[in-house]
Order: sequence, then structure tokens, then C-alpha cells
Amino acid sequence: MRVLSVLEEYQTCSVIRRARTGLFVLLVTGLGLAMGYTLSYGVQNETQEEKAANLKKQAKGGLFQKWTFDMDQPNAQPSGFVKGISTDEPLANWIVQGHATAPSPPNIVAGSSSCTQLCYQVLLADGLEYEYPDLSVRFHAQEGTAGLGGIVFGVRDTRNFYAAVVDPIGRKAQLVRISNGRELPLAQASISLKKVDWHSLRVQRNTIISKDFIEVVVDGVLVLSVEDQALGLGQTGLVVLGSSTVLFDSFHAVPLFSHRPLSAPPAY
Repeated sequence: MRVLSVLEEYQTCSVIRRARTGLFVLLVTGLGLAMGYTLSYGVQNETQEEKAANLKKQAKGGLFQKWTFDMDQPNAQPSGFVKGISTDEPLANWIVQGHATAPSPPNIVAGSSSCTQLCYQVLLADGLEYEYPDLSVRFHAQEGTAGLGGIVFGVRDTRNFYAAVVDPIGRKAQLVRISNGRELPLAQASISLKKVDWHSLRVQRNTIISKDFIEVVVDGVLVLSVEDQALGLGQTGLVVLGSSTVLFDSFHAVPLFSHRPLSAPPAY
């Protein structure tokens, strides 16, 4: 009897393992079909054509949202948005305008509020809701005017939402929760703004092991991190406070979690 070499033995064992695996799959498949079950898998393989089509669909509105206001009619409210207010003051004006230094030329949207008290004037993306969003916007406060503004998210209605607000003159950022119309400050921090015309504001709401936390980034610097889970799924949009005028451009929104994976999951 000839003694198998190490390579031959390895190859023989590999063939046996593959045969056993194939037999097991066939047995399970046959048993499932016989019992009337339909077999499915967690992640389906996509062809290149299907993958391209899915990504194109997501970019158009399935997952990723981007508003530059460049296709909107000047001197009008941007399409796809609705405005509201947390008090009984008159509604703010949200007007699309041309601007020479717009990050995404030629248009921006200007939010102008004339509240006599502390009110939150919101402009909400209509028909879109996020639970764990990643949001960003470029903003500019006009010279000689108060400019308190930022991003709202988790909006149930105009009396219940989160707001991440930047005060360029006071050099501070604040995260608040509005509950039944009452303001509850969650955190505040001093900020150092870059010497540019247009600043950036980014907000992420994430979760780790049943704990929800919110992070606020101004001009690329993390300034606030707060654990709070009072509000969940809700609309998102822009906000100006009190008597303020703030210009906005390049508003982005994307959910951090989706039922559809953007890429193949890691092998674990």
C-alpha cells in the first residue's frame, strides 16, 4: 500500500470536506422544500448592473439627500420644505436668493425671523424622517445682524424636537431639546470659528448598546457630545432663533442605519 504524501493527504481531506458540506446543504435544502419552506439568505449577491442601479436609486432619494437650492425659484420658499414655529409669533421668511460667495453657487436660502421672544423658526424637509441621521450644512451670518441658527432633527412637531444651534457672535454652540414647547438645554460649549465666510455645522445621532448619543461638529471640530434618547424618529431641517437672519447652503442628510447594506458585511 502506497503511503500518501502530505500534499495528497491534504487534497484528499479537502475533497472529503467539500463533499460533506455539499451533502449537508443538499439535505437541508431538500428537507426545507419538502416542508414547504422558502430558503433565503441575509445578503444577496448583486450583479454589477443591479449594484449600479441600486446605488443610483439611493443617491436620488432612497438614502442620500442633498439640497443646494440652485434649482429653486429665487425670491420664493425652497420646494420640498415646509415652515413652522415653536410659539405664536409670526412665521419667519425662508427665501431662496442668489449669493456671490455661495459654497454651491448660485443660490442659498435665507432664514429671517423677527420674533420678540425666544422662538425656534424651523424649515423642515417634507416627507422625510430619520431616526439616526448624519446631517450637515454650510451657514453664514450676515454682518451687523444677529445670526443664531442651525439644524433641527427628531422633529415630531413644531413643539417637540432637537436643535443644534450656533451663535457666531457669542462664539458658542448649544444643543437643546424642545419638549411640549419648552426649551431644555442639554449642553453648551465655546467655539473657535475659522476665518472664512461660510462655516460648517454637522450633527450625528447614533446608538451604541442601547445608548443614544448626539455629537455636534463645528468647522470640523467636535464641540458637543451628549447622551439623550428622549426623541426618536422624526423630520429634520433648518432653524433660526429669535430675531435673526442666517444664510444656509448645501444641506445634506443621510441615515446612519439602513435595511439595505451599502457594501458586503465583514466576515464574522
